[in-house]
Amino acid sequence: MTDFLEAVQTVPLIRYVLFAGIVSSLTFGVVGSLVVTRQIAYIAAAIAHSILGGIGASVYFSRIYERGYGTELVWLTPMFGAMVAGMLSVALIGWVTLRFKEREDTIIGAIWAFGMATGLLFLHYSPGKAVSLESFIFGNILLTSRSDVIATLILGAVVLILVGLFYHKLVAVCFDEEFARLRGVSSKAYYFLLLGLTAISVVLMVRLAGIILAQALIILPAATASRFSRKLWVIMFIAIAITMVCNTGGLAFSYELDVPTGPFIVLIAVAIYTICLFVKRRRS
Repeated sequence: MTDFLEAVQTVPLIRYVLFAGIVSSLTFGVVGSLVVTRQIAYIAAAIAHSILGGIGASVYFSRIYERGYGTELVWLTPMFGAMVAGMLSVALIGWVTLRFKEREDTIIGAIWAFGMATGLLFLHYSPGKAVSLESFIFGNILLTSRSDVIATLILGAVVLILVGLFYHKLVAVCFDEEFARLRGVSSKAYYFLLLGLTAISVVLMVRLAGIILAQALIILPAATASRFSRKLWVIMFIAIAITMVCNTGGLAFSYELDVPTGPFIVLIAVAIYTICLFVKRRRS
């Protein structure tokens, strides 16, 4: 572990990734607790996969523009494309869930597949050098930059502020939607807000853990924390702590062992969940 501690002090890239992991742990712990409580993990997974369409579109159109005009569209980044695709998926999935409950699993599955398929096609036909699809699906810490850390910090702050402002209404919608509606709370509006927060959280972790592995980080720590308490605020704090352990521990051990960081982070999350599941069952 000495090499990792030395790298944190001397290598800016490692500091960027470590800081991004700590900041994203706050949002993942908070939003993940809401997702698990509301039991919409499958929707979170669909949103995570659908953002590949936005990533592919941003790469494709930025390269087409650069080839045609000789200048680069600085703002059209993969993170921007992922955010746009995530919000479009939130709007569509939220509408489908509220309007067609008897067919929601089928339609959400179609949105999931459409996002992945369009993303693959955009990346395949993007001019120029081949795009590393693996870096977006499984994560690549070598792509993390200072601007990514700043974007992570800003988006993370937005998520936490929104959760803080509407905490009680989000709790009401997660635990008892009918009761919230009777109390005058617009359950539909806050359901859309929860989906939007989920999309932002997934985008935050794409660089480090990738699309597929980010969905595990938004579910596993919160699912582990929910086994120790029924109070949502307690679940959030425990989930934040677990996610920080997964992110920092995964980064440290993957650096020492020279293995991919994203998968190692998720393996730690799975191990913690499995241990807690076994311990709770033995005690019961």
